[in-house]
Amino acid sequence: MPEINITKHIEALIFSSMQSISVQEIMHALNVIFDRQFEEEQILTSIKSLKEKYNQNDFAIEIVELNNGYQFLTSKIYHETVNTLQLHRSKKKLSQAAMETLAIIAYRQPITKIEIEHIRGVNSDYSVQRLLEKELIKIDGKADTPGRPILYSTSNQFMDYFGLNNIKQLPQLKDINKEENAVGENIE
Repeated sequence: MPEINITKHIEALIFSSMQSISVQEIMHALNVIFDRQFEEEQILTSIKSLKEKYNQNDFAIEIVELNNGYQFLTSKIYHETVNTLQLHRSKKKLSQAAMETLAIIAYRQPITKIEIEHIRGVNSDYSVQRLLEKELIKIDGKADTPGRPILYSTSNQFMDYFGLNNIKQLPQLKDINKEENAVGENIE
């Protein structure tokens, strides 16, 4: 029987894991796959070898020890590049409802969710949550009304994304051309 290259199998396990994978999880998987008992020292030696391999400058990824396990992550020198892509992708995915909610918050801030829903006429829980996740809005305290509802306002990331120095630079409603819906000719 040919010698098993457990290092390649460990590399595949770490690569395929969505979160850090522990030495015990790696050992269990290898023990089941090969129907034999691997020692923790063998696993750690292979992981050390993999870490050395990926710590070379030729790779944009590295193996990092996290939460008592191991995971592939982007090398630190590429964090800004990956972060730029993630920000770009997260900003592209705003639904119409989220855009409406964001516009209401931008023009009426600070504003409660109840006020947003009153203006939109529908529940805005999901939209507010998505905007918070994308860090385009922030919690700006609590209102001095009964129940002390949370106040929302735009964040610094909102300002950066839309290229604004302050909220006063938002287009005013009078500056937005409204197209009239009409049938027939317009006679003055």
